[in-house]
Amino acid sequence: MRISLNTSKWYDNIWAAMIFFTRLPLWRVYQPPRESYRAVVEYWPLAGWLTGGVMAGTMYFGSLFLPYPVAIIMAISARMLLTGALHEDGLCDFFDGFGGGGNNRERILAIMKDSRTGTYGVLGIVLYIFLLAAALYSLPPEIATITILAADPYAKMIAGQIIMMMPYARTEEESKAKTVYRRMNVRAATALAVQGLLPLAAYIYIMYGRIDWQLLVFIPCIVMYFLYLMIWNKLRGYTGDCCGALFLLVELSIYIAVAGMI
Repeated sequence: MRISLNTSKWYDNIWAAMIFFTRLPLWRVYQPPRESYRAVVEYWPLAGWLTGGVMAGTMYFGSLFLPYPVAIIMAISARMLLTGALHEDGLCDFFDGFGGGGNNRERILAIMKDSRTGTYGVLGIVLYIFLLAAALYSLPPEIATITILAADPYAKMIAGQIIMMMPYARTEEESKAKTVYRRMNVRAATALAVQGLLPLAAYIYIMYGRIDWQLLVFIPCIVMYFLYLMIWNKLRGYTGDCCGALFLLVELSIYIAVAGMI
């Protein structure tokens, strides 16, 4: 009789994703096995339901009592606090590495791993936040709120494809998180798609006739494709910082696209 050594539970990977992508002290309640952290990208959009919900909720309720610009900054800050600015840190390192490393793969990786933030990183994150705030400000509060609910999971679904498109650029020992994400099988890829597309489908239904859904779907994909080409040409592989930067830049393209259509 064969005895299975796989004792993982169905919720282990989900729990690991929530621990990894947020700063909620869920690890105090339950600590999933280490192997589950290799699958966190598979539930990244599901974490986006939470982070997007916090950002959208702060936006909507804040705009009821405070000036709209203040509500926008509070919403952006709320998500950063919830995630520990995980993705923003990746974006800074991404700008630093690709801005200052030229075409030297080893130099880019070394700069991205350096804990210090350089000129490219500072300028990049400042411009990103200004563009994000400006795009949201150009939308009415109600539309901005529901756009966030759809954009966060959908952008994470798109950015998560990077682990299927190229190998990890470092070894597991060299990675910041000491984890290399596993490639998704058909079941995991389907679950990823459902998590990202369900909020988007609801958003398209609500906004039907006010936006061009084809542009909404394909503009982020085009942005992802060109970023993929740049990463592949310079690194021949992805890093965790690349994942965070891809998510934020793809998400930003959604807000800019919607702002251009409303």
